[in-house]
Amino acid sequence: MKSFNDTLTAISGLRVGHDQATQRPTGCTVVLCPRGAVAGVDVRGAAPGTRETDLLSPGNMVQQVHGIALCGGSAFGLEAAGGVMRWLEEKGHGLSVGPVKIPIVPAAVIFDLWVGDARIRPDAMSGYRACEAASDAPVAQGNEGAGAGATVGKVFGPQRAMKGGVGSAAIQLGEVIVAALVVCNALGDVVDPRSGRLIAGARQDADSLKLINIVEAQLRGETARNLTVGSNTTIGVVATNASLNKAQAQRLAQLGHDGLAHSIRPVHTPLDGDTLFGLATGDIPGSPDMMLLSTLAAEATARATVRAVQNARCLRIGNDWWPSASALAPPG
Repeated sequence: MKSFNDTLTAISGLRVGHDQATQRPTGCTVVLCPRGAVAGVDVRGAAPGTRETDLLSPGNMVQQVHGIALCGGSAFGLEAAGGVMRWLEEKGHGLSVGPVKIPIVPAAVIFDLWVGDARIRPDAMSGYRACEAASDAPVAQGNEGAGAGATVGKVFGPQRAMKGGVGSAAIQLGEVIVAALVVCNALGDVVDPRSGRLIAGARQDADSLKLINIVEAQLRGETARNLTVGSNTTIGVVATNASLNKAQAQRLAQLGHDGLAHSIRPVHTPLDGDTLFGLATGDIPGSPDMMLLSTLAAEATARATVRAVQNARCLRIGNDWWPSASALAPPG
């Protein structure tokens, strides 16, 4: 019996590709839906970096997208979406407008500019190469694509952070599949949603492997320090094979944020730009069970967030060190 692909590409019609820079840890992750998918978006963080999100409003004309670009490089990285558009145009995909087809490619970025040389950012060629690498194989996770330079637990400064990354998860009940892909670059800690156990986050000091627990530290009166505005963000895609309209796709993205709240503490802060896109391929006809999709969207997003840090690898650049969750001693 064929094993279930427990990642975003479990949904037929979606392909995922990564591209990483060779000069420093940064990159681009693309989710391709060349035949089109109904899309929505929900931005919860107060410091987002996004492109083409207004057109996803349920009241606006465009009904489908052809790809989503998730990128490092902060606002500079939005350039990668142009490369995704070029690749899709070359393949004949896009919205027919007069004599041309215009690929619709919303995008969101994370801030990873303090990991190595900040002058090196994803560009249009990075987005193009990610498309070339895209497939329906299980999604590679950890230090891949947009997760290459992601870090977590920065509320007491980046020198006490740990390695973040990209993670993905899928859940199937009957014919219905809901899946998520998350690039976790959070200000907060990442926790096991069921036990509350810390998995990765802020460390006691730059040389320590002991986690401090950000929320408990703040409740004791410790204040955040060495913070940079807009330097944190968790971004991603929540998708289903159900048939949704734009308002329902937006709701799917909103429900995915519940999964972030289950797995990141604190989340949606003034210094995070947390953004999730909702996608629906419509392979299952008929009215969707939005109650079921609500539960699955939150659960898949939480699992993907946890996997982002569990699959991450330690990163060292000069004297800077970001240990991964696997470097921590097991609890007890």
